[in-house]
Amino acid sequence: MKILPPTQRARNRYLAFELISEEPVKREDLIREVFSSSGSLLGDVGSSECAIRLLAFEDSKGVVRCAYDRTVSTRAVLACITAVKGTKVIVHILGISGTVQGATKKYLAGVDVFNPKEQSHINE
Repeated sequence: MKILPPTQRARNRYLAFELISEEPVKREDLIREVFSSSGSLLGDVGSSECAIRLLAFEDSKGVVRCAYDRTVSTRAVLACITAVKGTKVIVHILGISGTVQGATKKYLAGVDVFNPKEQSHINE
């Protein structure tokens, strides 16, 4: 398959975040909670329009990808997360960037997005 030219690609934004929690949280549990929060806040249609995807999560920091025009909705979804599998959490958005590299360099020093320690095969 050919790669789409930049003019035909979907525009994305990348949200760098920090998860403040009482206990360590697994990536799979966080993914489930993000989709649960998205579905309850935005519904199925709004959730699919946001195109939220957890790209990286390690050491309580991570990167979420979303649609270009849905950053406000994505921030609201992340703000609604208060507990992950019974553990109280707060999602703190560190910043928003137009590229993954920009988000990691500016806001997440030390987190390797391209080689996460914990690989997950959950369809996001």
